[in-house]
Amino acid sequence: MSRLYIVGFGAGNYEGMTIAAERAISESSLIVGYTVYAELMKKYFPEKRYEVTAMTKERDRVILALERAQNETVSLICSGDSGIYGMAGLALELAENYPEVDIEIVPGVTAAVSGAAVLGAPLTHDFAVISLSDLLTPWEKIEKRLMLAAEADFTVVLYNPSSKNRADYLARACDIMLRHKSPVTVCGYVKNIGRDGEESHILTLSELRDTPVDMFTTVFVGNSETKAIGGRMVTPRGYRNV
Repeated sequence: MSRLYIVGFGAGNYEGMTIAAERAISESSLIVGYTVYAELMKKYFPEKRYEVTAMTKERDRVILALERAQNETVSLICSGDSGIYGMAGLALELAENYPEVDIEIVPGVTAAVSGAAVLGAPLTHDFAVISLSDLLTPWEKIEKRLMLAAEADFTVVLYNPSSKNRADYLARACDIMLRHKSPVTVCGYVKNIGRDGEESHILTLSELRDTPVDMFTTVFVGNSETKAIGGRMVTPRGYRNV
């Protein structure tokens, strides 16, 4: 049977890739992906063939991978995890038209996890992951999720916090969360996780509100117990009290 791997390759560095992801890509003759992600993989798998599509062409990308997988083994690559804001769901939806293609979902290390490791241990307790991109989700729904997560005192991880067309979205998100979180809530962000130019900072929620970020930044907003300890962001779970 034909084989299509939906591969989450992590942050983009080889060290952060799972063994399963490396195996799947190695077994594939063709790699299909978003242009930026394909360029990342070419550094580690230069012998492979690549076909790419631009951002917002996700449906075209998945159909291309499914079409090619009818005749060869293909990896459709996603940054982070293939099922967290990745292509796994869409691929399974569209695969009904390609019953001869066997699909295997290969998980990867998502930015919430890899970014948390850079900052310290901000996710030791319950947390919520919310994307600020309103391309596919209405802002009103994003706003409600932010409000309820803040009210419930979750640590919140923000994906896609800003772009050229959404320069004020992080500030808007912070304003929403400030209704239920203290201005001195410990926060952090990491840019270019696992890639050239990686940088991280720990700051307060009020400071975060006015901080410029981009699409390659992952933002962490602590809960009421999150602390800055020795330059690290730490959310206790209570183990010291047991």
